[in-house]
Amino acid sequence: MKHSLTSLVAFCSTPPTPPLPLPDDDVPADMVAEESGPGAQNSPYQLRRKTLLPKRTACPTKSSMEGASTSATENFGHRAKRARVSGKSQDLSAAPAEQYLQEKLPDEVVLKIFSYLLEQDLCRAACVCKRFSELANDPILWKRLYMEVFEYTRPMMHPEPGKFYQINPEEYEHPNPWKESFQQLYKGAHVKPGFAEHFYSNPARYKGRENMLYYDTIEDALGGVQEAHFDGLIFVHSGIYTDEWIYIESPITMIGAAPGKVADKVIIENTRDSTFVFMEGSEDAYVGYMTIRFNPDDKSAQHHNAHHCLEITVNCSPIIDHCIIRSTCTVGSAVCVSGQGACPTIKHCNISDCENVGLYITDHAQGIYEDNEISNNALAGIWVKNHGNPIIRRNHIHHGRDVGVFTFDHGMGYFESCNIHRNRIAGFEVKAYANPTVVRCEIHHGQTGGIYVHEKGRGQFIENKIYANNFAGVWITSNSDPTIRGNAIFNGNQGGVYIFGDGRGLIEGNDIYGNALAGIQIRTNSCPIVRHNKIHDGQHGGIYVHEKGQGVIEENEVYSNTLAGVWVTTGSTPVLRRNRIHSGKQVGVYFYDNGHGVLEDNDIYNHMYSGVQIRTGSNPKIRRNKIWGGQNGGILVYNSGRSTCCNCTHVPVCTFFL
Repeated sequence: MKHSLTSLVAFCSTPPTPPLPLPDDDVPADMVAEESGPGAQNSPYQLRRKTLLPKRTACPTKSSMEGASTSATENFGHRAKRARVSGKSQDLSAAPAEQYLQEKLPDEVVLKIFSYLLEQDLCRAACVCKRFSELANDPILWKRLYMEVFEYTRPMMHPEPGKFYQINPEEYEHPNPWKESFQQLYKGAHVKPGFAEHFYSNPARYKGRENMLYYDTIEDALGGVQEAHFDGLIFVHSGIYTDEWIYIESPITMIGAAPGKVADKVIIENTRDSTFVFMEGSEDAYVGYMTIRFNPDDKSAQHHNAHHCLEITVNCSPIIDHCIIRSTCTVGSAVCVSGQGACPTIKHCNISDCENVGLYITDHAQGIYEDNEISNNALAGIWVKNHGNPIIRRNHIHHGRDVGVFTFDHGMGYFESCNIHRNRIAGFEVKAYANPTVVRCEIHHGQTGGIYVHEKGRGQFIENKIYANNFAGVWITSNSDPTIRGNAIFNGNQGGVYIFGDGRGLIEGNDIYGNALAGIQIRTNSCPIVRHNKIHDGQHGGIYVHEKGQGVIEENEVYSNTLAGVWVTTGSTPVLRRNRIHSGKQVGVYFYDNGHGVLEDNDIYNHMYSGVQIRTGSNPKIRRNKIWGGQNGGILVYNSGRSTCCNCTHVPVCTFFL
C-alpha cells in the first residue's frame, strides 16, 4: 500500500479561506436579540451557535507533492466568493469571539497555542485567515516539528532525486527552509531502533502522522521497499547498526538523520561480509551522510579478500555522498568498483585510515569521483587496474603509507585538479601499460618522487604543478613512454625530470626551475624528446646527459643555472638543436669523458666561462651555432678533447691540446 501525503500536502499548499459572511436576512430574530443583549459587546468569548453557522467548504486535497512547496502566505489574496442571497452580496462582521481570536489575541499567545500542533493541524490553522497563515508559518514552529521527525539541526534540502545538502537557515533565500525541507522529505520511512513500538502504540499522540513508517532495522526498511509500502526514501537515525545484510538492487535512497555532523552519528558496520553491496538494478540508488565500516574480527583472514565497505558491481551507478568510509581489513580495499557498467558517483566522502587500498577501480569499471578526502591508507589511496577508466576530480589524496595513486595493468582514468601530497612513495605511479591522463593537479612533498612511470607505463601529464618532492619530480624508466607537457616542475630536493634505464617520453613545454640537481637528467640508454621547455635557475646544471644517454633536445631555453647549461658525458650521444643556452654561472655546453653528440643551430651566449667546453675523449659535431659573450672564450677544447666544428660564429676561440 503506497504511502499517501494527501493531508499534509493539501493543507500546506491550499490558500487560506476567509470566514464566510452570514447574510442579515437569514439571521433569526432571537439570535440577533441574544447577540445584542447586555454585555454582548464586552464578551470576546461569545461564540455563535454551531447550528446557526453556515458550513465551511473543506480545503481541497492533492495526491502528490507537486506544488506542495507553495505556502499559505504566498497564496493568500485569492479570496473565496461571498455567499449570495437574492442576487445581492452583503458583509456580516465576524462575531466578537472570532474577531478576538483572529485579530486581537497577541501573537505570543497564538504561537504558544500553535506550538502544540503537529504539521497537519498547523497547516489547517494556516487556512483560517491571513494572520494565522503568517503565524503558522513561523520558522521556529517548523524547526521544532522538523527536528522531532528528522533530527537535523540544519535543514536538509532535497530539491531533486539524488541531491541532498544542508544549509544555514539564516543564509537561505526563502523565509522558512524548515517547512520547505519538511515537505521535500515527508515521504520517507524511518529506521529508528526502539521507536517503532512507541510510535504505533500511541496513535493519539501522533495523530496526523499515521502514514509515517518506522522500522527497527535497515533490513526491515529495505523489505518495506520490496513490498511497496513506500517509495524508497529511508532515513537511518542516530545509532550503530551492526552486521545487517545490506544488498541493494533497487533505486532506493538511504540517508543518515542525526543532529550536528550527521555522518559521525549514523554508523553502519559489518564484521563478516561487505557492508554495502550494490547490484544490478540499483542504477539510481543513493546512500549519503553516514559512516560505513568493514571491521572483521580476523583482519588478515584470506576469506575476507572479497569483502569491502562498499562493493559496486556490474551495471549499477549509485551515488555515494558525504560518507565516512573505513576498513580495518588488511586484504581488501575499502571501496571496490568492479565490472563492466559499474559507474558510481562518489563525492564528498572521506576514505581514510584503511589498512589496505582506499579506492579500487578495476575490470572496465568507470565512475565519477569528486571532492573526496583520501588519506593515511596502508596501500595506495587509489588503484586503477585492468582497463578501469574513472573520472577523478578535486580529490585530496595525501599522507598515504604507500603511493598516492597507482595505475597499472592497462589502467586508465582522467585525473583533474587533485591535490596529491606527502605520500610515502610517489604521488602518482604508472606501470605496465597503464595510460592515465593527469591534468592540473598538484603533486608535491612526496617522500620519494612526484610521478613515477615505469615498466612500459604511459600517460599524459598536462599543466600540473610538481614541486618539493624528496627525489625527482618525474621519474621515467624501463621502456616507459609518457607525455609530460605544460607542467611547472620546481623546487625538488633532487632533479626535476629523471629519465633512465631505457626510458622514453615527450618532455614538452614545461617550466623546470629551482631544483637541487639537474632540471632534466638522461642516462643509461634513455632516449626522450625534450623540446620547448624552460630550464632555469637550477642549483646544479640545466640538462645532464650521461652513461650512454641519448635523446633529441630542441628549441628549449636553458638559462641561469649554477653549473653547465648542458652536460654531455660517458658515452652519451644526444642531439641538441635550436636551443637558447645563456646566462649560465659556468659553461654553456660541457662535453667530457667521451661525451659525444650533435650540437647544431643553437644560440649559446653570456656565460661566466666559455660557451662550449670539450675535453677527455669527447668528440661532438658542432655546426651552425652562434656562440658569443662568454667571459672565457667561445669554444674551449682541452685534455684530449676533439670536435668537428663548421659554420659556427664564435668570438673568440680558445683551443688547447694537452
